[in-house]
Amino acid sequence: MNYKSISKLFLLGFILAFMFSSCTKEGPMGPAGADGADGTDGTDGVDGQVTCLVCHSGSNMEAKQGQFWMSAHAVGAIAVDYAGGRQSCAQCHSHEGFVQYATLGEVLGDISNPSAWECNTCHGLHETFEGQDYALRMHDAVSPLSNIVDDMEVVAGFTMDLNGNSNLCANCHQSRRPEPNIESPGDTYRITSTHYGPHHGAQANVVYGTGFAEIEGSVAYPTAGGSIHLEQASCTGCHMGDFTDKEGGHSFIPSVAACNECHDTELEDYNYGGVQTEVEELLVELRDQLIELGVVAGDDTDGYHPVVGTFPMVQVQAFFNWTGLEEDRSLGVHNPKYVKALLLNSIEAMEAELSATAAN
Repeated sequence: MNYKSISKLFLLGFILAFMFSSCTKEGPMGPAGADGADGTDGTDGVDGQVTCLVCHSGSNMEAKQGQFWMSAHAVGAIAVDYAGGRQSCAQCHSHEGFVQYATLGEVLGDISNPSAWECNTCHGLHETFEGQDYALRMHDAVSPLSNIVDDMEVVAGFTMDLNGNSNLCANCHQSRRPEPNIESPGDTYRITSTHYGPHHGAQANVVYGTGFAEIEGSVAYPTAGGSIHLEQASCTGCHMGDFTDKEGGHSFIPSVAACNECHDTELEDYNYGGVQTEVEELLVELRDQLIELGVVAGDDTDGYHPVVGTFPMVQVQAFFNWTGLEEDRSLGVHNPKYVKALLLNSIEAMEAELSATAAN
């Protein structure tokens, strides 16, 4: 077969292949057939509102509100009748003030008609809608007010982290001023008011272990932020355990049941290991020393207050510790090691002051 014949055969094959491919193209779509039978229905999903109703059901909300009405936070007298309207106090003494502080970072001015705390004082908008998102207005670590002197931080960037939800409490339950030798270093300190002290509720400082006058003495101070109650319970663990026997939950009354669960005991009060008995005795001893030194005056009926005047620095430091721990009101439970170290070292220092006074 010559070359010319081969070329003809190749051309013929190409033409046949082209014709075949053209003839096998898909034709136009025919009419639609009848619908097939329905498949089996899938399992119904959870109603989107069910997650919300875990907390927001009528019975649950009423229970929480009933517990809340047992708490001191629901009492209007300490908000409306005193500091709730003052710009400088309102962030913690009224509903309106706290909401402004939490959302704006400040209270804009005096509040003409302050009211007591309510649900949405602490609760705002959800962020993640997950199980532990309680819509708390504040939950980040707190910069202590006692760390500020003349608008300057004593320790740059220092914060108290009371573990998530408990940080909300720390925004208010903290000292308002540094211990005297940090506020105004020197050999003496002048008390200018019978209301001088850290404030009436420095619980966060006690729990964290910071902000008081760590007078040198025979007892070592524990590391700040390392207390067992902070690490294993913090504010909410003890004060908001399951509501039983008129304690815990949104009453904020410390739960003895929560104590027993952690300590594996059968306590009927908060005096585990006699800590409250011991601390109460130390507080009385230190108070009596301060009375003898002339730093404190008063009695059990009218209360005890600092005396206006200038005193040796260590005496004012001891007073600062005494009044702050007295008004903590846990009698050492919040942080036993820190509280006992502060009191024992303060008592030792006041013994030396009394001896020096007697020698003169």
